[in-house]
Amino acid sequence: MLAVNKSIITGIILAGGKCSRMGTDKGLLKLNNKPFTQYIIDALKPLVSEILIVSDNLNYDVFGYKRIEDIIKDAGPVSGIYSGLTHSKTDYNLVLSCDIPLISTEVLRLLIEHANDTCEVIQIESYGKTMPLIALYKKECSNIFLNLLQNGERRLRKAVNKCAVKTIKLDVDNHNVIANINTQQELKDIQNAYKD
Repeated sequence: MLAVNKSIITGIILAGGKCSRMGTDKGLLKLNNKPFTQYIIDALKPLVSEILIVSDNLNYDVFGYKRIEDIIKDAGPVSGIYSGLTHSKTDYNLVLSCDIPLISTEVLRLLIEHANDTCEVIQIESYGKTMPLIALYKKECSNIFLNLLQNGERRLRKAVNKCAVKTIKLDVDNHNVIANINTQQELKDIQNAYKD
């Protein structure tokens, strides 16, 4: 078990997706006039010493955190995570996609509390589905990810499964906080459900 010690944890927000289903950059979408990315920053802040945003989009500079570009272009989240881990100064890294505005500090704390010396990745599972973009990664995973990228591998699950993985099942009360918003309809639904 790892005590929550901010000095050894970095928050990495992946905001580099092509957004083909949504038609726009998901991390800049708003729920109650607040960008998705800001919700994620707010959930991370109590737990981390630094926040990095992985994106080639200059519009993310508005959040005031260090923005880093993908080291290997057009290679999906495997490259995003690799880029974030490479720039991180800490052993542990909370990696989150930019499309989960309901994410809570409590769920992220759960990942940290399950950390140990043997696990390289600790990910959430919800309704039987693993979520490698709501996960705690050790910095040392970057070597595995780089090796796969150099061999043309772009599938995140394949990369994660090359690491020592632990999966945390969410209790029913927390399933909604990890909902990711991929379509205009999902955006409408969440806006209706979570009006101020």
